[in-house]
Parts: sequence; C-alpha cells; structure tokens
Amino acid sequence: MMDQAVGLAAVSVLGVLEQAYFSLQVIYARRKYSVSPPTTAGPPEFERVFRAQANCSEYFPIFITVLWTAGVFFSEGLSSVCGLLYLYGRFRYFRGYSQSAQGRLAPLYFSAQILWVLIGFSSLGVLLSFCRVYLNVDLLQVVGSALDLV
Repeated sequence: MMDQAVGLAAVSVLGVLEQAYFSLQVIYARRKYSVSPPTTAGPPEFERVFRAQANCSEYFPIFITVLWTAGVFFSEGLSSVCGLLYLYGRFRYFRGYSQSAQGRLAPLYFSAQILWVLIGFSSLGVLLSFCRVYLNVDLLQVVGSALDLV
C-alpha cells in the first residue's frame, strides 16, 4: 500500500507546505500594513491576502479528502497529477487575489474544475468498489460486455 500511495503523500505534503506559505504571507502582510491580531480588517491590500489565505484553508480539507479517496479507489497516478494541478491553481489564485480581487477569478475557476474532477474520480471509484465488494458485481466488466468491448 505504501508504494502505491507515495504520489498522494507527496502531493499532500506539498499542499501542507503551500498552506504554510500562505499563512506566512498573512503574517508578513500584518507587519507590512500594521494589522495586529485578532483584527482581520485593514487596508484592501491586507484584506485580499487574508481572504486568499482563508479561502485556500477552507477548501483544503475537501481537497485532501477527495485526493486520497480518488487515489485509493480510482487511480493514484491520475489523482496525484490532478492534485498537483489543483495546488498550482491555488497558488495562482493566492497570488492573483493578493494583487487584485479580479486576479483571483481565472485560477479560482481552474482549481474548482480540478476539484470537481477529483470528486468525480472519487465517486466513480467508490461506486465501482462498492458494487464489486458488497454486490459482487464488476460494473466495468458488465458495461464492457454490454458494449462488446470485453
């Protein structure tokens, strides 16, 4: 199992490091714009950095859950690649949002699409595994036979 999960683990660690980077950027912005904790309001430049970090943190548990579910039940390789693309999209989102509110949109849509792909992979993988384990039906073989592919 550990050999098969190394890609997922690597993407997970990169994700944690990215979250740490985003948190450090909030600390630097607090110092730069003199916004002391627990205050979350300040100049627009600070608020954009703060919101970008908060938004990324809000989606991180969803990302990690579907990354691992898709990787375990669907495809470790495809899920890892999607995970890297998602992290890249979130990095671009953070940078874009830090510069302007409009700068967040394209990367936001990109990372949302990747997240939906991972959700789809997770759902399909769990469904196929559920049918195979609990219903003793291999849906891929059934569909393949019905389409005369197998």
